[in-house]
Amino acid sequence: MTDNDTFIPRIEEEAARLAALATDLSVPVPTCPGWTFGELVTHVGRTHRWATHVLRDQVQERIWSRQVPSGLAEGQNGDAAWLMAGAADLLDVLRTTDPALEVWTWGPDRRAGWWPPRMLFELVIHRADAELALGLDPVIPAATAVDGIDEFLHNLPYATWMASSLAELGAEGATIHLHASDVDGEWTITQGPAGAVTCERGHTKGDAAVRGPASELLLLLYGRRPLESAAVFGDRDLLTRWLAAAAF
Repeated sequence: MTDNDTFIPRIEEEAARLAALATDLSVPVPTCPGWTFGELVTHVGRTHRWATHVLRDQVQERIWSRQVPSGLAEGQNGDAAWLMAGAADLLDVLRTTDPALEVWTWGPDRRAGWWPPRMLFELVIHRADAELALGLDPVIPAATAVDGIDEFLHNLPYATWMASSLAELGAEGATIHLHASDVDGEWTITQGPAGAVTCERGHTKGDAAVRGPASELLLLLYGRRPLESAAVFGDRDLLTRWLAAAAF
């Protein structure tokens, strides 16, 4: 997933969809507890500016979004226009950056091509947050959802801030199987020592398994859907606890 041309139009579309939903910044966002639309828009816009800074300046050392200027005063939230301005800058830099360029990432791939899928699925999930807050049912094409599951599981072993939560499960060796019901897609997650996880494509019988449309599996992984949205087999308690610990 390193072809910028594949992701740029999808990022542009998702940013516009989120901006169109952000008409009342005071609306609470239940799937992001404590946030309103204002905080949601600000988080996404800061993330865009972070990625733009890393790529444009070819950053090689760890830097976090809060370290990158946002153009907002302390305590101020961004709005739809501010979100779109940041998205436009991001899209410009993605169009002119070689995906093979070496830059810092928090994931396994230290190349610029890591950033476009990360930015796409940051938008997809937060667009879904906005829609759920407005009582709308998020629509995520099955192919996009499969890419999103692949991206989530590709990065999960490197999300170090979750390692302690996963370690507390006490489930070393436990396996979880995901099975998309509407498109070709199966994944197996194995819980390792000290919160480590390994993730791979393919069918393997797991201690717990969940089957449903790819879009529901993606939202489930991100903690945006309850288990009731899919069919669960095996150790439901393990699955519940694992999803709670692993959601980004």
